[in-house]
Amino acid sequence: MELSHFNTQGRARMVDISDKEVTARTATARTTVTMHPDTLVKIQEGKIGKGDVLAVAQVAGVMAAKKTADFIPMCHPLPLTGIDITFADNAKDELYVEATVRTTGKTGVEMEALTAVSAAALTVYDMCKALQKDMVIGPTMLVRKTGGKSGDYIKEQSEQ
Repeated sequence: MELSHFNTQGRARMVDISDKEVTARTATARTTVTMHPDTLVKIQEGKIGKGDVLAVAQVAGVMAAKKTADFIPMCHPLPLTGIDITFADNAKDELYVEATVRTTGKTGVEMEALTAVSAAALTVYDMCKALQKDMVIGPTMLVRKTGGKSGDYIKEQSEQ
């Protein structure tokens, strides 16, 4: 497979998508924030001094998805049609963040979904760092995508 993000001089370029078909596209990404069980309980109970951690993280994820092209150099700015961020936990020490991003366009939204979960996880860290500085973010991964020339992708369960 030839990489399309390089010009004839071997320098990075933004890929020309002018001739691509407009299709419905979705991408779902996931990450994990591992923390002490008592930190997770405080998040669940709304006892973090900076406010509602998950509400703020959700807004941060949405904002980040919309701004992805502003700080990932070769990403195309996209008119996103939907962004949904959800949180779940294992009742022990892991908070899971998942984002699904949608558009109808000529290029996919994988980077927007990955950016959304990353920003949401970083926001959780920021709001809880006074309690715990050794939280761990990751792994961060694309778990599913639909649409486009390359077709659909679903990460195998054993890889998640």
